[in-house]
Amino acid sequence: MNDNTLSRPQNIVGGVVLIVAAALTISIQDVVFKLFSSNMTLWQIFALRGMLAIPMLWAVLWARGVHRGVVRAAFGKWPMLRSVFITTTFLAFYAAIPFLSLSTVGAANYLAPIFVALLSAYAIGEAVGPFGRLGIVLGFAGVVVLLQPGTDAFSPWALLPVVGAAFYAMAHITTRVKCQDTPLSALSLSQTIVMLTAGVSVSALIYLVVPPGDLLREYPYIFGVWSDIGLTDWLVLALLAGLTIVIGMMLAGAYQAAPPAIVSTFEYSYLVFVAIWDILFFGISPSFASVTGMMMIVSAGLLVLRRKAR
Repeated sequence: MNDNTLSRPQNIVGGVVLIVAAALTISIQDVVFKLFSSNMTLWQIFALRGMLAIPMLWAVLWARGVHRGVVRAAFGKWPMLRSVFITTTFLAFYAAIPFLSLSTVGAANYLAPIFVALLSAYAIGEAVGPFGRLGIVLGFAGVVVLLQPGTDAFSPWALLPVVGAAFYAMAHITTRVKCQDTPLSALSLSQTIVMLTAGVSVSALIYLVVPPGDLLREYPYIFGVWSDIGLTDWLVLALLAGLTIVIGMMLAGAYQAAPPAIVSTFEYSYLVFVAIWDILFFGISPSFASVTGMMMIVSAGLLVLRRKAR
């Protein structure tokens, strides 16, 4: 990945706005996921959400008259590889949600900017600079402060979002370097197709190779079979499908517009939104350590932005 850095767009404000909006939308999706999807398996959710999302996305593209060539672009080598990375990220994230607190999973997942910064510097030649390095270190320290109060942060399940963070970084570097000219609609369609394929494939595997009884009893969310769903469940799945389309386009657009090292830093805003939802929906007030960690994360974003301005 050695494309000319100067040829890539440098719309910093646009990239930051898109990524903060994406972080807000993802946090809303996670709240819906945690509140209403406990009676379905992870693979069932991914499969049924994909089945709903593809016709919804296609209807939007058809109405706007921009559907021509989208399918061909979506099945390109780099969009598909990017989608595999993104799908692995979300699977790792959502697999850990039932076993860890939402803030813990989110904080562990936000090791991604560390990976993005390293890949930006050594794989695509977009220098981070001293202020950028300081901002990334400060942001990482903020994540550590957020993780420290929760003892579940040291659960083996906490390794899943860390793995997801590495794939998340690879996905966005791929977007920046190899999918720069790919339409956002094609990237969103590719991502939805891969998520649907993952959900259907693993569900079929579980039907064919029945997991041991102990695993099935202890972790039905991961190793269970599909359950019956009602009208409310379908409505929730439709909402998740719509949010998936919007999130896919905003994430891709943000990393197309601005350097990954800057965009990834502002993804930390997700943790602020999660803290707000914890108060409103779950009655959990942030601790002093949580507030301190969030302030460190915001400061990290400002440092990286200052680095770019200089």
